[in-house]
Amino acid sequence: MNKLYINKLKNSIVIISLSLGLVNSVIAAKIDLNKEISIDASRQAADLKNKIFSYIDNVVITQGSLVIKADLVQVITASNTEQKTYVAKGKPATFEQILEDGTPIYLQANEIKYQPSKNMVFISGNAELRQEGSQVTSDTITYNFLTEQVQANSNSNDRVKTVLQPKALDKKNK
Repeated sequence: MNKLYINKLKNSIVIISLSLGLVNSVIAAKIDLNKEISIDASRQAADLKNKIFSYIDNVVITQGSLVIKADLVQVITASNTEQKTYVAKGKPATFEQILEDGTPIYLQANEIKYQPSKNMVFISGNAELRQEGSQVTSDTITYNFLTEQVQANSNSNDRVKTVLQPKALDKKNK
């Protein structure tokens, strides 16, 4: 039984290492956080009392190289800190950004929760992260731009899947 547990632990460590290797040079384009945010949508609604702004149908948010596309985006402002959380929903909603090293990162899921003040993106529901031809798919993915850490989790019946592209193959296909 201990051998089975050790093998499962080794497999988990390998999966985590591979997932972290996928984003080994990932640093968020921090300069984007200092740029203005542009929101384009077919419709808009606001709950001023609760500081919730809703953007509906064909929503595109841009901030520097960052682009979020979704069917619905709610921007929620915390009363005590004025920090904003962007909750994007779609089939799928997408999040793209050019990182400081020039590498694009692409995230897609049914729901994307972006918290710029915490350097965090949480994606859930058919979650997928792609970078340089490699990808991680699972039920949920958490990505921290500051610490460059990715955590992928799936439901008990599903598994996290990681596909890594070798650099030589990736360059040959370009």
